[in-house]
Amino acid sequence: MTKKLIILGGNPETGVLVDIAESMGIYTIVIDPNPEAPAKKNASETYDIDGFDIDGIVAVAKEREVDGVLVGVADILVKPYREICERLNFHCYANEKTIEAFCSKDGYKKYCAEYGVQDIPGIYLTSDHDIKKPENIDFPLMVKPVDSGGGVGMKICRDEEDYIATVKNVLKFSKKGVVLVEKYMDSHCDDMAVYYTFKDGVPYLSATYDRYLTRMQGDSSPIAIGTVYPSKYSDIFVKEVHPKLSAMFKGLDIETGVLNIQFFVENNVFYSYDPGFRLQGEAPHIHLQHINGFDHRKMLINYALTGVFGDDDFSDKNDYMMNGKAACSVWVLLKSGKIESIEGFEKVKSHKNVNFIVERFQEGESIKEEWLGTERQVLYRIYTSGDSIFEINKTIEDIKNVLKVTDPEGNDMVIEWLKPWNTQDYIFN
Repeated sequence: MTKKLIILGGNPETGVLVDIAESMGIYTIVIDPNPEAPAKKNASETYDIDGFDIDGIVAVAKEREVDGVLVGVADILVKPYREICERLNFHCYANEKTIEAFCSKDGYKKYCAEYGVQDIPGIYLTSDHDIKKPENIDFPLMVKPVDSGGGVGMKICRDEEDYIATVKNVLKFSKKGVVLVEKYMDSHCDDMAVYYTFKDGVPYLSATYDRYLTRMQGDSSPIAIGTVYPSKYSDIFVKEVHPKLSAMFKGLDIETGVLNIQFFVENNVFYSYDPGFRLQGEAPHIHLQHINGFDHRKMLINYALTGVFGDDDFSDKNDYMMNGKAACSVWVLLKSGKIESIEGFEKVKSHKNVNFIVERFQEGESIKEEWLGTERQVLYRIYTSGDSIFEINKTIEDIKNVLKVTDPEGNDMVIEWLKPWNTQDYIFN
C-alpha cells in the first residue's frame, strides 16, 4: 500500500524533497499557508494551512491516515514538526533539548557556553528593555531576530541612531520578541560550515565547506554566493572544535538527524553561529549523494515512515574529505527588478561537472527590493564537482561565461559572481 507523508513548508528547496519522495512512490501532502508555494507544484495533495497550526495539521494527518510527518528546509518549522509527531506518535528526529539548542539563537548561545564552544560575543534585547549598545563590543554591530533564518530581519548597524531604529524594527521579525545584538564579523574573517549526520546516537562529520559571501549590498546581511568542499580548515576544525561539539551532542541526547553549523574563523579561532537541525538551503546532501553515495533526503523520508535512518554501510561511505574529490555550489544572486531574459541556462545544465540546479525564478518574475540581504534573492544554486580544485575553478569560469540574466533595460542583474578559489588552500595530502 502507498505510504502517505506530510511535508511541512513550501519553499523551492523543500520542493526538491517532495520530488524525491514522489520518485520513491510516496504520496506527499505539502502543508504551507501560501497557495502558490513552489513545493506544492509536484505534491500529490496540498493544504493551505500555517505550519504552526498544530491542531489543524494533526486533524489532516488523522483524516488522511498518513504514515509520517517530515519538516522541509525551514528552521522555524522544526519545533511544530516535533509537536505534531508527538501528538501522532510518529518518528521524529528532534527532541526537546535539540529544539532549545538549535532552533533559537539564545538557546544555542546557552549550550555553547556550557560546552566551551566559542560563539560570537553579543547580548539579547526585548521590547521592554532600554535599547542600549553592548558595553564591551564596538560598532559595527549585527542585529538579528533570535528565531528566524535565511538572513530575514538581519542588519548591520554602524552608529547609535541606526542601531536604535534597527532594534525596534527587527523586534517585529521575532515571534518571541527577542533580538540578538552581536559583534559584526567583517570581511577579514573567513566563513566556513560543517555538516553532521547522526545515526544511532553517533555523530559523524559528513562535510566541511568554506563559504564566500557577497558584501556588496550595503548593511543588509551578507549572503553566500558560493561554497567549496572540503574546507581548508578541516584539519584544525577536527582537532580543536569537533571534540567539544561531540560532547554537546552527547549532552543533547541526539540519536538521529542532520545538523549544519556555521563558523567565522579569525586567526584560526572558530566563532560558532547559526545551527540548522534540518536539511539546508545550501544542500550539502546533493554533493554527498553524488560523491559519497548516500542521500540524506531519502534517509529522512525513510526514517519518518519506518524509524530506520540510513543503511548499515553508512559509516563506510561517510567521508568529510570527499574521497579526495572537490565540490562547489555556485549561488547566483540577483539585484531587485524584473527578470526579462535568462541566457545560457541549458548550456550550464548540460555541463559535465554540473550535477544539479535548484531553480527559484523564471523569466518574467521579479526580485523584490525587500528580499535583498536574504536567500530569497537567489536565482539558482548550481551544484558542481570535480577531481580537483583546478577543475572546480574552470567550471566556475565556464558558468560565468555562458549565463546572462538581464532586466527589461538590458542591465546585468547578477550582483557578484563567485571568484575562483585560491588553489594553494585546497590541495590536500
